[in-house]
Amino acid sequence: MSRAVFQDLFHFFMTVSWPQLFATFAAFFLGFDTLFGFLYYLVPGCIANLSPPGFAGAFFFSVETLATVGYGDMHPQTLYGHSVAMIEIFVGLMSLAVITGIIFARFSRPRARFIFTKNLVVRPLDGRITLLIRAANLRQNVVQDASARLYMLRDEVTQEGFRIRRVIDLPLLRSQHPMFVLGWTMMHSIDESSPLYLETAQSLEKSDAAFVLSMSGTDESTGQTLTARANYSHGDIRWGATFHDILEEAPDGTLHLDFTKFNQVDALSVAESDVRSKLGPR
Repeated sequence: MSRAVFQDLFHFFMTVSWPQLFATFAAFFLGFDTLFGFLYYLVPGCIANLSPPGFAGAFFFSVETLATVGYGDMHPQTLYGHSVAMIEIFVGLMSLAVITGIIFARFSRPRARFIFTKNLVVRPLDGRITLLIRAANLRQNVVQDASARLYMLRDEVTQEGFRIRRVIDLPLLRSQHPMFVLGWTMMHSIDESSPLYLETAQSLEKSDAAFVLSMSGTDESTGQTLTARANYSHGDIRWGATFHDILEEAPDGTLHLDFTKFNQVDALSVAESDVRSKLGPR
C-alpha cells in the first residue's frame, strides 16, 4: 500500500529520524515563506522600505513575519499588506505550536533500554531440556512488575491442506519480575507439553520457525510503561550450549557484571556431558 503521509502526519513525525524531521520542518518553513512572499510581490508598494527590491525583499519580509521577528524596517503599509501579514502571522503561530508539541512528544516518549542476547540457547537445567533467553536493563533503574511473553511462529499445514503461519505461545517458567534492574534469564521448559517437544534444528528450519519475545514494565523513575521486543530466527538457537556467566568477583572481593560478555555463548561443561545426550540429534 502507498504510504498516505498527509493522512497520518502525527505518526509520520513520530517515526521518522531526527534529520528527516528537521528537514521536513525546514521544507514547510521555506514553502510558506515563498508562498506569502509571492503574495507580497504580486502587489508592489504593499510593504514599506522593501529591501532588497523585488521578490527577494518580499521573501525576506515573509521570513520575518512568519517567524514573528518584526525588525521594524519593513512593514505593511496598505490594507492588502496588513491582511496578508495577519494571515501569515496566524500560520506562523500555529506552526510554532505544532512543532513544539511534536518535538516535546518525541522527547517525552517512553523508551525502554532493554537489551537481549543475540542467540537463544537450549541446555539441560534441573534435569529438563530448557530454552533460555537473557535480557538486561541498561538504565539499571527499577522497572516494576516487568512481564515477558515468548511466542513461536511457524508454517503449518492444516488437515485440509491449507498452509498457515501459526503463532504459538511458549509458556515461561517465570513470566513476571517484581523488580527488573540488571538482568533476567527467561526459561521455557521443553517437556511433553511444550510445542518444542521433539523439535530439532532441521524440523524448525523446515517450518521456518521464528521466535518473538515481548517485554513490558513500569519505569519507577517516570511512571511510564516501557515496552520492548526481540526477534529470533530458528538459526539463532544454539543447541547444547549455555550463556557465559557475566557475574565476576574482583580480587578485592566485590562483584561485577561484565556486560561485554553478555552475548557470549559457551559449550556445556564436562560435568554436564552426561546429560547432554538428552538433547538428542539436535
